Amino acid sequence: MTEIDVRTQSGDVVGRVALDPRVFEAQVNVPVMHQVVRAQLAAARAGTHSVKTRGDVSGGGVKPWRQKGSGRARQGSSRAPHWSGGGVAWGPHPRDHSLKTPKKMKAAALRSALSDRAREGRLAVVERFEFDRPSTKAASGALEALGTGGWVLLVLEGRDETVGKSFRNIGRTHIITVDQLNTYDVLASDWVVFTKAALERVGGAGEAKA
Repeated sequence: MTEIDVRTQSGDVVGRVALDPRVFEAQVNVPVMHQVVRAQLAAARAGTHSVKTRGDVSGGGVKPWRQKGSGRARQGSSRAPHWSGGGVAWGPHPRDHSLKTPKKMKAAALRSALSDRAREGRLAVVERFEFDRPSTKAASGALEALGTGGWVLLVLEGRDETVGKSFRNIGRTHIITVDQLNTYDVLASDWVVFTKAALERVGGAGEAKA
């Protein structure tokens, strides 16, 4: 069973916690993660794009010229796709882009993503984040003390307005609550930082014994 240090926001080690092997030592399944991420991105699409076909464009009800004798190609409407101001052929229309993904597949993909970050040593646990008032400087110092770099995903047990305001102006930092934890956010981040309480809800096996 893997153990990881629990640190204060100033970087001091105050204990160790054991990670649940079912969550953080799972076999990494790349195809499942790809399918889940693809479904998540598809669900985020609005699907409101639309164009007018030749039947939607106003006008064009009269034949431009007679069928024969003019020397020009026969035309039935000035709103055909090849006419200026005509309708669009095979253009997009409102649709639902979402893909169905089983709950077990989503869970397996999240376990794979978390296990990948744990094996690469890009997982950190902080006892808690505490700020007397919103402070970007203090939040930035906390990330530096934890030894993180690049894109950082912060996973909190619940919403905290002071913590949120402290981190929101720091680039490459994304804050979510533990119930919002998902495969895409984990894979899109270089580091995943859990508060101790959040980790216990996800897969912390409790305090490690000395």
